[in-house]
Amino acid sequence: MTDMVLRADEGGIATLTINRADKRNALNLALWAELDAHISNLAAAGDAIGVVVLRANGPVFCAGNDLKERGIEAPRPHYQASIVTRLAELPQPVIVAVQGGCFTGGLELALAGDIIIAAESAHFADTHGKFGLVPIWGMSQRLPRRVGEWKAREMSFTGLPVDGREAARIGLANHCVADDRLDLVARTLAEAIAAQSRHSVFAYKRLYREQSDLPLAAGLAHEVFNSAGVAPDVAERVSRQF
Repeated sequence: MTDMVLRADEGGIATLTINRADKRNALNLALWAELDAHISNLAAAGDAIGVVVLRANGPVFCAGNDLKERGIEAPRPHYQASIVTRLAELPQPVIVAVQGGCFTGGLELALAGDIIIAAESAHFADTHGKFGLVPIWGMSQRLPRRVGEWKAREMSFTGLPVDGREAARIGLANHCVADDRLDLVARTLAEAIAAQSRHSVFAYKRLYREQSDLPLAAGLAHEVFNSAGVAPDVAERVSRQF
């Protein structure tokens, strides 16, 4: 059987590739199980891995949940939602590279990333309403935090797609690039992150996550009293600059 999620490591960068292109990378339970296992291994890797890139084979990033499996019981309650959350809470930054369609469950998966790069061919849409569904994987929480409440309402109420350029304009994506540069740009950003201190980057991600809903004064206090402190190799890193 072909793996539905591939992993390749190089230079402290782990690349996960959704590999169900013949089904438009629809998210079935077998794919979720493989993704879950990879996330567990990445969380256990510590600072051996500095950054994760999530991408997909084929012309479509992800068509969403595999609706043919509706009614099939998942291994545990809130199975898919918990995997999306675990991806979002990895200590490593997660870069998501999106080409073609990125719909509903696929969008919820992409929103777990810290940085989203959209190809010009990308189209993002929340189509829960098309099928009479209501989100339980995080759409109503992560989408407005990315694009603002009112744009999120428009996307969710209408189900209309947002293309790559518009995604970058509204903050859903960090960048919109030509399709043939998508992997290169993702790799360039990943290499830049991997070259940074793991101590600093991991601490930054934790602080950003913990402070996201705090008022400014509380957030400032949280930063001071929850700092991870300087890295063990700070003196060496400083000496390289002079």
